[in-house]
Amino acid sequence: MNDFWFYIELGFEHVLDLGAYDHILFLAALAVPYSFKQWKQVVILATIFTVAHCTSLALSAYDVLKVDVGLIEFLIPVTIALTALFNVYRVLKNEGNTGIFFTGLATAFFGLIHGFGFSNYFNMLMAEEEHKLGPLLGFATGIEFSQVAIIMIVLLLTWLFRDVLGLKKNYFVLGSSILIVLITIPMLMDTFPF
Repeated sequence: MNDFWFYIELGFEHVLDLGAYDHILFLAALAVPYSFKQWKQVVILATIFTVAHCTSLALSAYDVLKVDVGLIEFLIPVTIALTALFNVYRVLKNEGNTGIFFTGLATAFFGLIHGFGFSNYFNMLMAEEEHKLGPLLGFATGIEFSQVAIIMIVLLLTWLFRDVLGLKKNYFVLGSSILIVLITIPMLMDTFPF
């Protein structure tokens, strides 16, 4: 049971690590178009991301699939930028929510990429583990709880800016998404594989 708690804590630390804030940026980009009234949709998206993230970890842990780490390290900020730019596109085209299906598919694909980015370190930790399912489930649990916490913080900030301070939704989504893209640009430049 101690090992299970270790992996839950590892999942928490993985998401909440301010030194590797890519996960937080992605979740922020994912959540800014939503309000507190839509919290269930955002939590569903976070769960889709968690499942995909842990699926790629499992594929790597069980030696089913290996990927080029350098390419994945570049694709992670690409997923953040694309999510934020899609928010900008929706605001500029005056499109509402694209629906949970499309956003869920994109989130699952991006979750696979993010999971492969952590797979080498995770595999190193699990080198001595006889059974890998328990650690994977513990890690997934830690990721899910920390992601829900981040999403609630983003939704709280959304409520503060939109409902308390009266900032229009489009301005908030546009400003937040552009800020996320600007923060992501140095990550893209640092990891550019060519």
